[in-house]
Order: sequence, then structure tokens, then C-alpha cells
Amino acid sequence: MKTVRLTALLLAAIAAVGAAIHFGLGAAARAALPPASGFVLVAHGGAGDYSKMSTEQIEMRRAAMAKAVQAGYAVLAKKGASLDAVEATIRVMEDSGLFDAGRGSYYTREGVPEMDAAIMDGRTLSAGSVASLKHVANPIHLARLVMEKTPHVMLVGEGAEEFAKSQGIEMVSPYLFFSEREWQRYKNAKSAAEKADEKKSAGLSPSEEHGTVGVVALDQAGNLAAGTSTGGTVMKMPGRVGDSPILGAGTYANNESCAVSGTGTGEFFMRNIVAADICERVRYLHVSLDQAANDVVMKELVEQHGDGGVIALDSKGNVATPFNTDGMMTATVRTDAKITLQSWSKNAKPVVVSAK
Repeated sequence: MKTVRLTALLLAAIAAVGAAIHFGLGAAARAALPPASGFVLVAHGGAGDYSKMSTEQIEMRRAAMAKAVQAGYAVLAKKGASLDAVEATIRVMEDSGLFDAGRGSYYTREGVPEMDAAIMDGRTLSAGSVASLKHVANPIHLARLVMEKTPHVMLVGEGAEEFAKSQGIEMVSPYLFFSEREWQRYKNAKSAAEKADEKKSAGLSPSEEHGTVGVVALDQAGNLAAGTSTGGTVMKMPGRVGDSPILGAGTYANNESCAVSGTGTGEFFMRNIVAADICERVRYLHVSLDQAANDVVMKELVEQHGDGGVIALDSKGNVATPFNTDGMMTATVRTDAKITLQSWSKNAKPVVVSAK
């Protein structure tokens, strides 16, 4: 009889301790725990005015985004890390030549693309970024190597490319990045610059530029990651660096809040540390991800005439994709393997394809 009573008391005590631990976490901490075996990946292909892009080009971009997201999905579905999924997805978009990243990068005033990229691990806050690259086909991969193989966070220009060589990365000719589409865009912008004030004609109007790529992901272990890759703006000054490789401006990830990748006029994103601001609002003000992202992109940036948008993802799998431009192509996939492509215009109907 005593044994039965002691066993009952012991079980009750264990249950009480378990309950105390559970409730001791607090509502906020419990809410941050990700769904069991759940994962999410969101990608963007740049904010801007897609109404001036042909239907064929839009379809090509959608297909390229779907292919890229399939690569990221394959990583997450096998319980891979969000960091690996982010890099895998962005590399496909860099290689496609259809976005302002990697092989599709815009030209500077000198007619040579200069590329930037960053990647960040929300679990450890480790990060790597690179800027002003001219001879590296996949800037996002080099950013990952900076994070993992050096004590630094950012490397730029010749120093970054020397490091790339030390890691066995082949230097490629700038001709690899040539495309008739971008060369024509460059010539048009250069011609316009010769007929107008230099400051006013540094490139196309912001609403016409789009193509920076970015990805945020939540893996099955509950870890967030973010990455962004870009060729910057058309006819930018050589050496100009935008927000994409600047942690907290265009790229940020923290398991305690969210992961963000931005696209738009980088100078506004840097002045307002947009990515970090969204995540800190979630973390310290305890507002929803949707509210935080909208308050920054649709209010603060709009008031300053800053154009662009973000993709944001929190540790519970909530997604926010606000943009204040005419469009921002996005793709989202979850465990159901359905890739939802949308937002190349405000009235665009979503297109759903399989991730498998």
C-alpha cells in the first residue's frame, strides 16, 4: 500500500515540476517555440514596377524563383539547416541571370557589375558579407565563407576576392555577367545621364529598378536564417554599397525575433536600419511580425519617400511581405510542398506550383 502511495506522490510531483517548467517559460517564450517538424522558406526577387516587364519575362522569373525555392525546400524537407536552405536558394537565382544578382547584375557607370551579398544565422548571430565584387559568380557563397572561415563579418573589393582565391573559388571574367538585356539598360541610362543633371540621372527611377534577391527560412530545429544578394542599382558609382550586405539594414536574423531580407533603394534601408528595426519591434515591443513590418515599410519608409519591401519570418512560422512599390515578386513554401508565387503586381493572382 505504501509503495502505491509513494509512486502516486512521485508521479504527482513530477507532473507538478513539469507544469512549473512549462508555465515558467512565460507566454512569450512558449509562443516562440516552433511547430513540431514545421519549416518555412520565403524568397523575393526584388521590388519595383513589373508593369513595364513583358509577360514572358515575368513568367521566366517565376519559373526561376520556383526552381530556386525547390532547392531550398529539398534542404529543409531533409531536416537540413535554414542557413543551407538560404544559400542554396539564392545561388540558383544568382545563376539564373534573370535577377539583379550574380549573372544578372546591373552595370555601374563604368559598365562593369559590382555585387554585394550577406548571410546571417539566427541561432548564433554569426554572419558574413561581401561587397564590390567583380569576379565572383556566387557572392552569397563567399559571404558564407567569410562567416565560417574568417574572424570578420565583412570583406570588400580586392580583399574579398583575394580571400575567395584562398578558398579555391575560381575568379571569373566580367564577361560572364554580360546580358544583352542589361547592356541595353545600361546604354539607355548612360544616354539619359548625358542629357541631364548627373545627380538626377544616376540611374533609373527607383520604381523601375527591381531584381535584388533574398531568402528567409525557418528549419525543423526552429532556427532562422536570412540572406540577400544584389548587383545594386543601374549606373551606380563604382564602389557604391547598398543595404543588402549591411547587417541590420537589408539583412538580419535572430531566433528571438525574426529573419528579414529587404529590397528597394538601399540608402533608405541603411538610414533606417530597416531589417533590425522590424525584428527589434517584435522582440521588445511584442507586436506581431505583420504589424512591425508594415509600420516600418508602409509608414516610416513611405513618409521618407523610400521605396521597397521586405520578406520577414518569425520563429512561429508567421510571414510578412509588405512592399510600397507597384510590385515585389515573392515565393513561399511550407511542409505541404506548395510554392505560392505572388505580388509581381498588387492585383496579381497567386500561382501555385509543386516543390517536388
